[in-house]
Amino acid sequence: MVSLSKQKTFHRIPLSVLDLAPVNEGSNPRESFQHSVELARHVEALGFNRYWLAEHHNMPGIASSATSVLIGHIAEKTNHIRVGAGGVMLPNHATLVIAEQFGTLESLYPGRIDLGLGRAPGTDQATSYALRRTLNMRVEDFPMQVNELQDYFAKEPISKVKAVPGQGLNIPIWLLGSSDFSARLAAQKGLPFSFASHFAPAYTIPALRLYREQFQASEQLQKPHAMVGVNVIAADTDEKANYIATSLQQQFLHLRRGQPTKLKAPIENVEAHFSAFELQAIKQTLDPTTTIIGSKETVKQGLEHFLEKTAADEMIISSQIYHLEDRLRSFEIISELMDEANN
Repeated sequence: MVSLSKQKTFHRIPLSVLDLAPVNEGSNPRESFQHSVELARHVEALGFNRYWLAEHHNMPGIASSATSVLIGHIAEKTNHIRVGAGGVMLPNHATLVIAEQFGTLESLYPGRIDLGLGRAPGTDQATSYALRRTLNMRVEDFPMQVNELQDYFAKEPISKVKAVPGQGLNIPIWLLGSSDFSARLAAQKGLPFSFASHFAPAYTIPALRLYREQFQASEQLQKPHAMVGVNVIAADTDEKANYIATSLQQQFLHLRRGQPTKLKAPIENVEAHFSAFELQAIKQTLDPTTTIIGSKETVKQGLEHFLEKTAADEMIISSQIYHLEDRLRSFEIISELMDEANN
């Protein structure tokens, strides 16, 4: 892929936030939502572009299951930052319901709502049954659902069923992915594309290349627009950042074991709690290119290197950090980097 590092630096492209509304060990979803509001207000004041929430189910450490409800709550508590889904797992839902929900959100908070769509269930198979009641809707039907959703938002929809509210509203649709499927579909339909680099680092460059090479202009988008996900845990020293990052490492290791937990407090010695095989697996998933942990200078170098590799148009940052004050400080450090580069 051709590097565009001379044209783009991380402080001159939009930076956004991906929030999973983490539930800490010893806490509950109510407190998680309070923390999300504090974080959203904080990053809005710092100049971040979007605040997205991701749909997950049956995970004790993630509270963003009723995604559209939480989007409305965050939008109500903030003033101008764009708020949206990163994303809604469309095969879990009747398309009309999503059109009505996001039509409602856009009507309440005009010009501030994004709708990112994914095709994975965001959960295990048993929960998929519980969500859908029937599995007649398959992930292979995702392109058809995207077509339906676009029609519901059209000024003159083909369908006899109308989304009220929803019809005629300009709600940006993004496709999300961790493989080449959504990259191809986003290119075909001329939609912006967000790649989950933060947990699928090996597929990032091939997916972005495919998206850009196959992109077809549309009414929504004239040229390809790619956003990449990145884990960032910043602190005042490398040592503190590495300590704070053990919460994220524990989360991924427990997921790998099939034993999802609430977000655990940092620990001093990860090696003492997990096997060598598990630690190696987590190094592959939390690749240093897309999981950037360290002081301000370390994070600066990591973000610049990642942008050089991807030539992304935007970055969206996930920070699974146990203590709220550490999470707020992490985004402050990123904001300081932007400010320093622009002065």
